[in-house]
Amino acid sequence: MIKMSNPSSTRKLHLNLFLDGYGHHLASWRHPASQLNLSPYERYLSAAKIAEEGKFDAIFFADSLAVDPATATSGKIRGNEIEPLTLLSAIATQTRHIGLIGTATTTYNEPYHLARKFASLDQISAGRAGWNLVTTDFALEAKNFSTKEHVKHQDRYARAEEFHDVVKGLWNSWDEDAAIHDKARGMFFNPDKVHMLNHYGDIFQVKGPLNISPSPQSHPVVVQAGSSERGKNLAARTADVIFTAQSNLAAAQQFYSDVKQRLEDFDRQEHELVVMPGMYVLVAHTHEEAKKQQQLLDELIDDDIGLGLLGRMLGNFDLSGVDVNQPLASLDLSETQTGQQSRQQLIQALGQEQGLTIKQLYQRIASGRGHFCLVGTPEYIADQLEEWFVSGAADGFNIMPAVISNGIRDFVDLVIPILQQRNLFRKEYEGQTLRQNLGLLAATE
Repeated sequence: MIKMSNPSSTRKLHLNLFLDGYGHHLASWRHPASQLNLSPYERYLSAAKIAEEGKFDAIFFADSLAVDPATATSGKIRGNEIEPLTLLSAIATQTRHIGLIGTATTTYNEPYHLARKFASLDQISAGRAGWNLVTTDFALEAKNFSTKEHVKHQDRYARAEEFHDVVKGLWNSWDEDAAIHDKARGMFFNPDKVHMLNHYGDIFQVKGPLNISPSPQSHPVVVQAGSSERGKNLAARTADVIFTAQSNLAAAQQFYSDVKQRLEDFDRQEHELVVMPGMYVLVAHTHEEAKKQQQLLDELIDDDIGLGLLGRMLGNFDLSGVDVNQPLASLDLSETQTGQQSRQQLIQALGQEQGLTIKQLYQRIASGRGHFCLVGTPEYIADQLEEWFVSGAADGFNIMPAVISNGIRDFVDLVIPILQQRNLFRKEYEGQTLRQNLGLLAATE
């Protein structure tokens, strides 16, 4: 076991639970432990309560605005999932402490709608909401929004930057003391403390103000999930948390240093941005048992489903009919502008540098989609999380269980106690809001 010491007795790592379908492995729904009889709400509520028991900072949901035919038999979220804000609002009423982070794309939404919905979730949860700000890499979504072609990468980020500014401006259109509820004077709020936005930009024209007052944490936490150059700059300027995919420790350290340094360009300090790489986790009492469970999942992947996932993540390529036993290097993967560029580069490098066949590569990404994968004992999992945390690679992690039904319970029961014993993770929540529990400063104007 690796022996390490926490460099700061006060610094604690942060944990989000990334909930996705029946689990993060592509074939998780086919695993014997997956409970197909439960509704998505029942499944996610149960996981959220276990995560709150384990003192996780938040639960985290991705989202999609189209059905992906290539995943029709995968049980994954693209095509059969509840809308995140509706789901999180329901979970908010059944939990007390855990944060509630939902994804909403800036590519096919409008700022006023989105600002109002997340502010409403923040009110319902008493200050536990978070918005995962993303641009859409899923080209099929364009067909559902009167658009013939998917928006190009550079144009998606230009829209995202202005979109964020409008949403943040709407959230800040109410001063925190604007709602006075003065029965004697018959004044519900002070109109001098509710401000017009009057935004007139290249893409959006929004007058404001927002028609909902601030929550106990002022406004939702902003999460950003892009790792391209534009994504890192957007996060450094706008985000409280950045969610990233890194396939090894060295790459994670480089990313961490890079994005923290960029904060200086926007007059921000290092502690104002929490860096949380995704970690695919399958924990068992022995390494042999963990490897056996991972092999079972890998063998449940249908070739067509594996090719569909790989093709999309390489840049929306159609790989149907490709010989899965040939090396990735045999494919013509010319640069594309329609996908998630940082993830495309990561997966191409993984396949080409290690000489993987197409089948080996889709099996590899069927677990973590390019995220680091931890398959082993509780001590091994804790050692790896600690090493990343103390060596300048992460402030915390988005935990991605292989199979939700048993994965989150195993993590809370087996891994959390080890992290707590090492003084790396909280034993009780520090505050009432998500912003407080993440150790972030009060929201700024």
